[in-house]
Formats: sequence, structure tokens, C-alpha cells
Amino acid sequence: MRVRFWGVRGSLAKPGPTTLRYGGNTPCIQVVMDDGTLNIFDCGTGVHGLGQELMASGKKNLKGNILITHTHWDHIQGFPFFVPLFVPGNEWDIYGPGGMGNQLNTTLSGQMSYSYFPIHLEALGATVRFSNLGEGTFPLGGAKVSLRYTNHPSLTLAYRLDSGGASLVYIPDHEPHSLHPLDSPPGTIPIHHEDRSHVNFLGGADLLVHDSQYTLDEYPSKLGWGHSPFQKVVDYAIAGKVKRLAFFHHDPMRDDDALDKLVEEARRYAEGADHVPEIFAAQDNMAIDLPEDDTVSSPTDEFEQPARLSFNEDSWTKKVLIVDDDRQMVRLLEATLEAEEGIEFIHAFDGRDAVKTACKEHPDLILLDLELPGLHGLDVCRAIREQKDARVNDVAIIVVTGKRFEEEDIIDCFEAGATDYMTKEFATTGLRSRARGWLMRTAFPVDRRRDSRRLGRGRRTDDRGRRNADRP
Repeated sequence: MRVRFWGVRGSLAKPGPTTLRYGGNTPCIQVVMDDGTLNIFDCGTGVHGLGQELMASGKKNLKGNILITHTHWDHIQGFPFFVPLFVPGNEWDIYGPGGMGNQLNTTLSGQMSYSYFPIHLEALGATVRFSNLGEGTFPLGGAKVSLRYTNHPSLTLAYRLDSGGASLVYIPDHEPHSLHPLDSPPGTIPIHHEDRSHVNFLGGADLLVHDSQYTLDEYPSKLGWGHSPFQKVVDYAIAGKVKRLAFFHHDPMRDDDALDKLVEEARRYAEGADHVPEIFAAQDNMAIDLPEDDTVSSPTDEFEQPARLSFNEDSWTKKVLIVDDDRQMVRLLEATLEAEEGIEFIHAFDGRDAVKTACKEHPDLILLDLELPGLHGLDVCRAIREQKDARVNDVAIIVVTGKRFEEEDIIDCFEAGATDYMTKEFATTGLRSRARGWLMRTAFPVDRRRDSRRLGRGRRTDDRGRRNADRP
């Protein structure tokens, strides 16, 4: 497959003299398979130039696939300017995250409404088909596409494309669930379950294109914005034994010279690790060849779940149990999530009542405080996991706590049976997307425990008496 970058900048297009080498267009990547299949990942401003080149080629009856990670503006703002969409005889299959009242075609149509754009979506001349996706896999020509949700303030999908033994992983927007373990060697396996699943998803990739918008020094002031410090991205690539790592979604305030320094610092950071990937920053118009072997079939997994969503998911009601003795916090959590369609809220105000309510109501998601009367939140987790009814013991539990978690706290939380955790200083958009992702996983379950099994368990190993995680 041939990968070509058309837009690598994050958040805001930044053309000008200080971004000439790396480019100022927002995300767009072209991937042409050995069999000629044309795939386009995201439709930032970079897709305009791609469209112009396709039109200049003179090819008739173009067919291709557009795979959108999420519908934040910087990833779709080039869509109305992609000229091949307006040409009769062309055919485009457009994929992106959907479900729970959010349909891809509705969002794109909204961007092209009268107030924002002079041409409606219905005026496109090409044949256009929309597919709403969740986590799972689906075939794309002779390739396999795998998807998982990322940690971003909008429901966002990461894509993995495997074809003929070659693999590309595209993750333009993602924030670590946790920075822990701290002060550990590069490539140390993370503590948080979702970070481990993230590493497993990108594992062994020939090319990883990953959001690396911030540095660790910048990250504390950007917490909850949904982007990664580059050092953690290097950790992921080392732990996953990735061959090439392309930094992506460059901060609009970072000029060419600053990106050069960032890459140099990343290479120094990775020195001495057991596995050191090739590290570089993606540039507009950069092309990379990933050789395919037509004798190698796409990998399969016994846990695979179809990623395509049918049209009736939104009629399903999702129950969310909020467990907190602070009624003001309960109202805040409800207000944060009520914009999502089909959510029914149920409540418990002490730990013992939480267990009884979970057993009776079979919620799809539990938002759980820790400091509760009657029974501590971690004991609530343990009691729920000990239930024999799978409708109870397999429920997703997000701990929502006012405590700043240290490494010991995170491990204790997961050992008690929590699925995820957030502090009460959360951004509302972050909680919405996190909760929505777990509700979608409940509706279309994929066995996520396999990821932790493959990467191993965290354990107390270092000589400082601190719990750490195994290196791969």
C-alpha cells in the first residue's frame, strides 16, 4: 500500500512561512492498496488538494472509501470542497462513528446547511453511501479494517488497515487514560486497562500515525482536550514494537523548527529501549510505501465483532446508574449525559443500595463515587463482580471520584473490578464521549479482556516498593 499525507496539522489550518516544510493543512491521508483500492482517512483541509489531483488525472468513474475518525471540524472541514463528490459517475463509500442518535450523514449534512455552505449534501453528483461504525472489524476489498474508540471529547474511532501482511494504524486524536507508571523506562506497559488495549491495537504496525500534539510539559494545562504528549506516544510504539512512528496532528502553534526539535528529543528519549522504532514527524505530501504480499491473507481473531451498525440501535434504551451521595453531583452528571439520546437514569445514594439497584435494574453503565455511606465504592465494585448473573457482573463501571489518583489507587481500583475512572474535575465533553463509548460497547460487546491478557498484569516489581507494570 502507498500512504500519502495531504494534511498533518491539528485543530486549525496553519498555512504560512513558518509551516512550509511540515505543512499547514488539517488531517487527511490517502492510502492506495496494491489492488488499486483508494482509501481516504479524514477530510480536513488537506482533502481539497487530493481532490484536485484526482480531477487532474482525468480518470472517470472514480470509486473510493472515505474513513472519518470523528466529526470535529478540523477532520471534516474539507469535505464540502472535495470536488470528486460532485461528479456524476463517481462512487464513494463514507464510513465514520455513529449510533445513539448520531448518524454520520446527518452531521455532514449539518456542516453543509444553508448557514454554513451554499450547496446541500443532497446536491452531490456522485453516488454516496454512508455507513455508521462502532468497534470491531469489517472487510474493505482484500484488506481488513479494525476499529476501536479513542479517548477524545467526541466519539472517535482509531483505524487499523491490514492487507497482504502490511499494516497501517491511524490514530489522529487520542489522550492517554493515565500517564502511569511515572518515571519508568521508555516502553513500559501502562497501568490503565484502556491504555493497554491501545498498545495492543497498534501492536506490530508497519506504520503508526499517531496524535502527538503536546509535550509532557504542555500536557497538564491541556488535560481533557483529547490529545497525547509525544513521549507517551513513543512509549506506546516501543511497547507495541511498531516499525515506524509518524507524529501527527501537529499543534498549530508549533512551527517547522519546533517540530524538528520535538523529533530529535523523541529519538533521544527512545535510545536504549529494547525496541526502537523509526521516528519522524509527518509532512504534507510525504509518501511512504508499505509492501504487500498477495500470498498473505488478512489476520483473523476469534473475538472479532462486525463494526458496521444497523439503523435500529438508536431505538434501544440504555440504563445509566448514578451512585453518589452528593445530589448536586448527581444532577451535574445527568445534565452532562442527558444530551445523549435513549438514556434512562436510575440512582443510588449509598453503597449497599447501589448493589441492590444494580441487581434489580441491570444497568448498562454505572457511574460510581468512592466515598459512599454504607459501603465503600471499591467494595461496591467487588460485590457487583461477585454476582452470578452476567447481566450484573459484566456491567461497565466508571469510577467518578474527587480524589487525585496515584498509581496505587489506579491498581486498587482495577483490582476491585472497575472498568474505568475519571476525577470529578472532568470536562463534560470528555465524560460524555467516555460514557457513550462504554454504552456502545454494551450494545455491541467486544471481549476487551483479551487485550489485558496479552499484555500481562501489572504487579509490584521495582526496588522502590512501587507497583509497576511489566515491560513486554
